[in-house]
Amino acid sequence: MALLGAAGAAMMVAGPVMVALGVKARAEIKTELRGQAISFPGKGLPDDLAAHQGRAVVTGSQARAFAQVIGNNVLMATGGRSYGEISAELHAAGGDDEKLEVLRQTAFTGQMLRASLLNAYQAWQITTLVIGLGTLLTITGAALLAASTTLALAS
Repeated sequence: MALLGAAGAAMMVAGPVMVALGVKARAEIKTELRGQAISFPGKGLPDDLAAHQGRAVVTGSQARAFAQVIGNNVLMATGGRSYGEISAELHAAGGDDEKLEVLRQTAFTGQMLRASLLNAYQAWQITTLVIGLGTLLTITGAALLAASTTLALAS
């Protein structure tokens, strides 16, 4: 019974700490995204992203959606080629093709921006997991404490 109560008490302490840390991390992600001053264009988005038109990017799901916009723009600018493919073309051309060099830099910059936004999305997803697990720990801890108290009273 003592072990059950101790486990429940530990979970009751750890759960709210996890929730608080998850909420704090989520606020930090929002602050960082807000500081980047990224906004969706006011028009011209694909139908599946039209709901974001004109909005600022401040959440993980918005960061993921904007990464999709960047990915589409990079593909359009590079004719559907990746950074690696353009680099291979540049090497095959002897490395002195100015047009390919500019295109490679465009692909690189776009893919780096896209990757940064996808990192924000992944961090956002982790905060969701931490908040959910913290809530689950708190509830489970309360149940264990209640069970140990009931068992102690019954004996």
